[in-house]
Amino acid sequence: MNLPPFAPYPTTLRKEIVPKEWDSCIEAWILLAQGYLLLPSDAFSLQVSQDPSVVEFLLSFIEANARHLDTNAFEPKTRLLRQICYRLVHRCLSGLNKKPSSLLEWHFLSDLSIVYAKAPSLSTLLQAVWYSDHLDKKWQKHRSSLTRSLEKLAASLGSTEMDITLDRTVALLRSCIEYGQFLGLGSDFIDAIMVAYERLDLTMKKKLVLLTYRCFSALMDPSRPRVSALLDHLYGLKSSKKGEPLLAALCSSTPFVRKLKSQIIGPEAARGVKLVEELSLLEGIGALPLKRRKSARNEVNKGKGIEKDEFGHGSLGGNVHIHKMSLVTQLQDLFPDLGSGFVIRLLDEYDDDTEQVTAHLLDGSLPPHLESANHSEAIDLPKRVSQSSSSTKLVPKLPPHSNPPLLPSRRNIHDNDAFDRLTVSPNQIHRGLKSSTRTADTLLQDRSSVPNKTAILSALAAFDSDDDERDDTYDVEDVGGTVDTAIPGSDEIDADLGDKNEEALFRAFKMSPEVFQRDVATKKSKARLALRSETGMTDEAIEGWAIMLGRDPRRLKRLEAKFEMFGGQQIQLDRTTYREGSGTEESDRGEGSSGRGRGGFRGRGRGGNVAGSPDAKDTQVARQRKDANKSSRANHNRRNQRAKKLARAGFPG
Repeated sequence: MNLPPFAPYPTTLRKEIVPKEWDSCIEAWILLAQGYLLLPSDAFSLQVSQDPSVVEFLLSFIEANARHLDTNAFEPKTRLLRQICYRLVHRCLSGLNKKPSSLLEWHFLSDLSIVYAKAPSLSTLLQAVWYSDHLDKKWQKHRSSLTRSLEKLAASLGSTEMDITLDRTVALLRSCIEYGQFLGLGSDFIDAIMVAYERLDLTMKKKLVLLTYRCFSALMDPSRPRVSALLDHLYGLKSSKKGEPLLAALCSSTPFVRKLKSQIIGPEAARGVKLVEELSLLEGIGALPLKRRKSARNEVNKGKGIEKDEFGHGSLGGNVHIHKMSLVTQLQDLFPDLGSGFVIRLLDEYDDDTEQVTAHLLDGSLPPHLESANHSEAIDLPKRVSQSSSSTKLVPKLPPHSNPPLLPSRRNIHDNDAFDRLTVSPNQIHRGLKSSTRTADTLLQDRSSVPNKTAILSALAAFDSDDDERDDTYDVEDVGGTVDTAIPGSDEIDADLGDKNEEALFRAFKMSPEVFQRDVATKKSKARLALRSETGMTDEAIEGWAIMLGRDPRRLKRLEAKFEMFGGQQIQLDRTTYREGSGTEESDRGEGSSGRGRGGFRGRGRGGNVAGSPDAKDTQVARQRKDANKSSRANHNRRNQRAKKLARAGFPG
């Protein structure tokens, strides 16, 4: 069954069609497009190949919607037609073995990216078409033509046709990453942008910056990064005087630097570390006022708001913000025949976007309710004041309330004194010292406040210089005459637990090192389960301990000496001090007077030990000898010598 052909979507005759007839046309297109979508794959391919009206309709419809020629684009029927047309385009580009060549042209795919920019499957569709039809080879002429157009744009200082071309290019770059990499792999395209940026006006500069940002973002795509080409472009722009303004505007007006820091990957990423730091310094220099999309928020509609008129506008019923009045002034400078009230309706329609309002006014594509409104409508301020005053009468009177108490004031002991009451005599006020005759020399020569020499000597005689020099190494209080009953802290508990875990791990390592392997079977074995339950450690911690032990042979020796050589039983403490002779402390006793070793002149080895039992008589005698001979022999009479020195000088040091 052959379906009837499509009628092309009108672009120039749209305003001459009556609304009722236009609705009938939209319904016919919807029914016919749905009929094509219901066809099987073979029948659909045959119908599209034999009937060129399908492709002609899609080309005309996408072009009209991309140029905003349809004023009823947001009506329900028109929205349904747009959805069905996207499904029809998707089937033509993905379901046909031999795709129509007109659907693979740059103009159609760029307009498709403008109309269906928010379609989630558009990027996937364009990627599949790019690789299946080898668009990188077919679009070489387009790339050369676009580069020449940019060079001519710099010479002609802008054109309307080039403005539309840049909008199409940016839209396709946003939807197709492969297209951005296709344009950015060569240096001629970026050089043309750099040359054109220097001579164009602000509006065209914004579009060139956005074009460069989209192209560089495609080179940073994580799935297919082109880091080398991106860094070459950045170094080229930085080293050229013509490229510095474009690079500064790119870093200041777009999130390029932040995106570069987070997404630059690959072996050549280290090459751009210093470059990223230099680009960070350019942020804020040469910024352009680019419009950024607002993030969508899921706001709850509570049914509250300002009452609006029949067209959904409420600016004329309430106070107008001073910011909106400045936007009204800007638009009235361009269109002096428009009234302020009509301009406010336009701003409400397009969310205070003056550029969009200007574009619709120049194109004559205003919605019907604004097209038929009074263009010279002004704001009736007295009426608005009367409305606001009448609305305040509906507000009930609020009960009076007392003023809140004042904060307490700070007070101090000097409140209400002579200075506070300003009753102090000027003769009682002075600055600095009262007596200005005394100087630093007179203060040093005045010996009246200096302490007496006799007092100094008596204080020195009463001072015991050996209080801080007593050798208490072997006192009972420090060695072990008492038992430490303090509860160990958390650090000691953790240290004991660590020693126990390390001993258990070492025992298991010496018995079977296979328990520490990292395969799945070892982790599920009974030996590993027992080791986890004993130590309380995870598999990763146990395997990491074994890895670190294998890397450190000295640690393995320490563990062997700690847990293998020592069995936990110690009967005798070996001495640690050096002795000349036999090497034992018992053999040195009785020979200390003739030897030159330690203890020969201190009494050690003469029948007593200061580290012995505190109740033993030999220990007490040894301690008395130690304290008696300490100040005169071992310390060389330091107490008396120090006292003599202080007596001669008058003060220590």
